[in-house]
Amino acid sequence: MDKSTEFYRNLGFTQIVDTPHYARFECPEGDSSFSLSLENTNSACGTVIYFEHEQLDEWVEKLKTKGFVFEQDPTDQGYLWREAVLHDPSGNKIKLYWAGENRLNPPWRVEKRA
Repeated sequence: MDKSTEFYRNLGFTQIVDTPHYARFECPEGDSSFSLSLENTNSACGTVIYFEHEQLDEWVEKLKTKGFVFEQDPTDQGYLWREAVLHDPSGNKIKLYWAGENRLNPPWRVEKRA
């Protein structure tokens, strides 16, 4: 847990709850937060954590100077997002990205309602 909380603080998030088995972080902008919970199981999941940032390339360069290692540098994707990929100390895949207008309004947007 200590390695993971340090990892996310170094990414730029502010830790606002700190217990031996649970931590909560506040995102640098807006009202978003996220949490880490230490579980007693060895579960493997295919979850990917996404964080959007308008100055993606600059953020990645800053993180590299802090020693973060990226599996993929910022790369334009076919679905119109720019993404960089790294992993947290628990092995969770993290995508730092910038999608801009394409996040909510991609050219292939549909609107299905019940």
